[in-house]
Amino acid sequence: MITLLLILIPLLTGLAAFFFRDEKTVRAWALFSSIVTLAVSLLGLTVLNKPEYLAHESQWLGSLGSSFSLKLDGMGQLLCLLTAVAFPLILLSTWKATYSRATSFFALMLLSQAGLMGVFLAADALLFYFFWELALIPVYFLCSQWGGEKRIAVTFKFFIYTFVGSLLMLVAILYIYSQTADRSFALSSFTHVLLKPNEQIWLFVAFVVAFGIKMPIFPFHTWQPDTYEQSPTAVTMVLSGVMVKMGVFGLLRWLLPVIPFSAFQLGDNIMTLAIIGMIYASLIAIRQDDIKRLVAYSSIAHIGLMAAAIFAINETAMQGVMIQMFSHGINIIGMWMVVEVIERQYGTRKISELGGLAQKAPAMAILFLIVALANIALPLTNAFVGEFLMFTGIFNSANTKFAAWFTVAAGLCIIFAAVYTLNLMRKTFYGEPGPRVTTAIDLQINEKLALVVIVALIFWFGVNPQPMLDLTQDVSASIIKAVTNSVSTK
Repeated sequence: MITLLLILIPLLTGLAAFFFRDEKTVRAWALFSSIVTLAVSLLGLTVLNKPEYLAHESQWLGSLGSSFSLKLDGMGQLLCLLTAVAFPLILLSTWKATYSRATSFFALMLLSQAGLMGVFLAADALLFYFFWELALIPVYFLCSQWGGEKRIAVTFKFFIYTFVGSLLMLVAILYIYSQTADRSFALSSFTHVLLKPNEQIWLFVAFVVAFGIKMPIFPFHTWQPDTYEQSPTAVTMVLSGVMVKMGVFGLLRWLLPVIPFSAFQLGDNIMTLAIIGMIYASLIAIRQDDIKRLVAYSSIAHIGLMAAAIFAINETAMQGVMIQMFSHGINIIGMWMVVEVIERQYGTRKISELGGLAQKAPAMAILFLIVALANIALPLTNAFVGEFLMFTGIFNSANTKFAAWFTVAAGLCIIFAAVYTLNLMRKTFYGEPGPRVTTAIDLQINEKLALVVIVALIFWFGVNPQPMLDLTQDVSASIIKAVTNSVSTK
């Protein structure tokens, strides 16, 4: 019941939103829908946290061996909670933003939420692919219709990347389906397929490219900074805070348990690419004068660490990745909220044209400082727990001979992150006020409320990470067990 409601609520309210005519009404409708979805997600974590409420299966395409199968395990619960928390915060923080054809904008936002929920809930490969595309299509229109001056070229590049990735993933899914004993797309059938090592290698490459584009990881990242820059900030928040987790989730749900042999065999290569991408993105972020691009490259570095930790293939790293998916989503949305306020109020994203904002907007300065420190994983913030577990897992990895070197190289990115984040804070909020901020005003009530919720989540999970640890323990252990058991039988 919970699983079905998490998809149906944003899907049906999103379709209904197309028929609204008044912008204020459709905006309130979208916020109401997202709050109801959040309430359902919280019910699934508390009162209705029972197996009978957290799974659903019904007939869908029975002749093809596909069913409408949904399940909500610990990882799914964490990512559905992230999606449910993110949308009301995004809608609240951008409440004053105006959009042409507002009904279509908010309808597409809700449809993208439905698609995201479906991706994190699907226990059937064909259903997973269906929701994967459902989540991407609304975002494509949101970027192309409401983006910046270069939106058409940038969105076309985004479309080409994602189309190629989706096509490769579909081919891989169909091939694995053809090898199942019962001709089924069910996750359980996929995990029991016996594939030859050479088959696993090309399937591994197809899945890694598909999921790597979406994350994105080096060298599939080039679409990301331009898309983040040109998209409306509300859409950028969805892309950066939630949608990139589709790729990370795909690796954990559909790659490691299904083709584990190649994960061991080629994991070293992916870890190397991920570490290179981390250092590359961090160095570029240091040189940025555009706040949006700085935050975009920062996100690439954080996702690179998650990719490296996944292929460390141990329970500690796996649990760290799951926790960090949630923490990174919360923190990066907080960063984008402040970027949106700065761009809207002062008409610029250039760090060199700002300065002294703390004198004019002290509340924004304090809240942004907390979010920025969480973004670099300061102890007692939510990101510290996930990063600590990931670094520990990488250092103790038996899947690579270079575990210590990878840990050191990834650790350099902590220093780089401190450099570009604290420089951003210093140049934007301190010093003499720039000409653009002489008439600056502080955060409005809706923006303060959204950022206060972000800060509360940062401290809550930073001081008390045990709920996330408990939620992810069983699923991370089951993934590692499935991988090691499968490899040991080869």
